[in-house]
Amino acid sequence: MISRTSCAQRQAAANLAAHPSASSRALRFAHGEMTQAELADRIGVTRQTIIAIEQGRYSPSLEVAFQIARVFQVPLDDVFGYSDTQE
Repeated sequence: MISRTSCAQRQAAANLAAHPSASSRALRFAHGEMTQAELADRIGVTRQTIIAIEQGRYSPSLEVAFQIARVFQVPLDDVFGYSDTQE
């Protein structure tokens, strides 16, 4: 069974490229208010890791980044973006 990304999920993902630290949080809420602990369990990390990612204090490995994108069924770029411009 192929699952299609909902409008809310796509909107949450679209808003995340500019704010990668908030991306997994917004996607968690777009997916039925998934908790940090639930996401952590699904990808095999600690809740503290999810907290650090969401607060922008930690950049996940590629493996963790891909796993987060897979959980939410969105492209990696919809979860994590990179801006090479200084703010």
